[in-house]
Amino acid sequence: MTIRDFIDVSEEVRDALADNRGVVALESTIITHGMPFPQNLDTALAVEAEVRGVGAIPATIAIMEGRLCVGVSGDRLEYLAENNETASKASRRDVASLLIKGGLAGTTVATTMQIAEAVGIEVFATGGIGGVHRGAQETFDISADLAELSKTPVAVICAGAKSILDIGKTLEVLESNGVPVIGYGSDEFPAFYTRSSGYPVDHRFDDVADIARVIFTQNKLGMGGVLVANPIPEANAMDPEQIESWIVSAVNEAEKTGVTRKKLTPYLLNRIFELSGGTSLAANVGLITNNARVAGKIALALCALK
Repeated sequence: MTIRDFIDVSEEVRDALADNRGVVALESTIITHGMPFPQNLDTALAVEAEVRGVGAIPATIAIMEGRLCVGVSGDRLEYLAENNETASKASRRDVASLLIKGGLAGTTVATTMQIAEAVGIEVFATGGIGGVHRGAQETFDISADLAELSKTPVAVICAGAKSILDIGKTLEVLESNGVPVIGYGSDEFPAFYTRSSGYPVDHRFDDVADIARVIFTQNKLGMGGVLVANPIPEANAMDPEQIESWIVSAVNEAEKTGVTRKKLTPYLLNRIFELSGGTSLAANVGLITNNARVAGKIALALCALK
């Protein structure tokens, strides 16, 4: 028995993979833990539309009724969004238990990568990856996303690491694990809500065809995943000083109330949403739809190489 025995793939995604058409994996924690209903459903549909708009096929991934579901759409996508408050957050350590329990769960970057790789999807769009949390020298709170990127041959297109994290330490861990960080049209690693973190990327490419060739070569070499850093569009970017002040306030509040581990990221994102009067949500939607569009283009370019 392998992971494939637990996976259900939609007919649309299955046919696209068989025909060498571009497919983009989409994680579901942004639906279950990133936004309230109905904004989460609206965003999920907008993300799928961006992928389709460039000619690729979206494949939202989630855990539903004890199965790893690839290509969640229609009524099932709506059900996932409506029941977000009861859904679990599934990282690598949770998958087996959730399958046995038969529960509902959004998949994190790490888990989405695993499932995508199992069915042959090579490109994955998300908002921002997890990483090293601020204060990790005491808490050792480091996302499983970083280790997964080092071994799973899936390219992750993101707007950098979530700015609630320690981005410098996150990049150090990626470097230690041999994960190439590619800047799409940027020399600097973006910081989710803002276009720059002040840290350089490993390599810059301005053409999706070149990025596809890097991913193709990385996979042939068997060297694990590729992180493609795609800055938030200028129109959606937030003021760096203002967002940092909200992050600091949210982190301090989390420490005082004892929020830690897997509950920390959803708490911080929700608190920043409240402190920003909802403007952070608009930025989040802007960056994830932009990532989906770029991921679709890369997926198509990757198919052309085959």
